[in-house]
Amino acid sequence: MALWPALKGSLALVRKPCIRPNCPACARGDKHPNYLLAFTQNGRRRCLYVPNAMVPVLEQAWKNGRRVEQLLYEMGPALLREYRAQNPAQTGPAVGVRRAHETKTRSKS
Repeated sequence: MALWPALKGSLALVRKPCIRPNCPACARGDKHPNYLLAFTQNGRRRCLYVPNAMVPVLEQAWKNGRRVEQLLYEMGPALLREYRAQNPAQTGPAVGVRRAHETKTRSKS
């Protein structure tokens, strides 16, 4: 499964009037569809206009980014399970660790 290109952010379809003074679509009240890519850069939210030709690539990159993020979240528990399978915990009476309630009950008698 190929996970490149990948991005983190959102892609939104917005409708805005253009800057042409005599645009018939804007005169009718219709607005022009554009895509915006919103993302975080250096802790600040940024938005960039996206050319229509690039929308399919960015949609796939967004899906890939979500998959990568999901895999990263799954990785921590998987690594712990693997570690614990190779290094069983040494707990129980043989270790000699007393619980707090055991020391309190023994000291009272």
